Amino acid sequence: MVSSSGNTNYSPIYGKALEILHLARRISHYLGHDLSRLQKDGSEDPHIYFTGDIIQQSVSLGPEILKAESHLFQEERLKYIASVKQLSNRIYKNCRRLQQANSNGKDFIPILLKELRKFRKLIHVWQLTQ
Repeated sequence: MVSSSGNTNYSPIYGKALEILHLARRISHYLGHDLSRLQKDGSEDPHIYFTGDIIQQSVSLGPEILKAESHLFQEERLKYIASVKQLSNRIYKNCRRLQQANSNGKDFIPILLKELRKFRKLIHVWQLTQ
């Protein structure tokens, strides 16, 4: 939404989705340096893929929220709300997997998990108002 003054106004849930995306990108970038190195046996660290997954899933949150907010029919909105819930659950699970990674960057994952818990509460309230 764009207000008459030209400022962009977003719903609280969309704003939180943007925060999650920003955090996911920062954490992924930080972890990527540690996890991109080959292991002693020459194989790559399997946790590297979870960093890309959290970014991809975080990028998808915003458009799904906007779709839910733009549809007039509740049935369509509920479909997109379910998608947002599923994406947030996937991000959460991938963050938990990243906590097992051998990297100093994993210390930042609890910050993202905390924001995801706040986001889940927002989803619940948002769902009731849609």
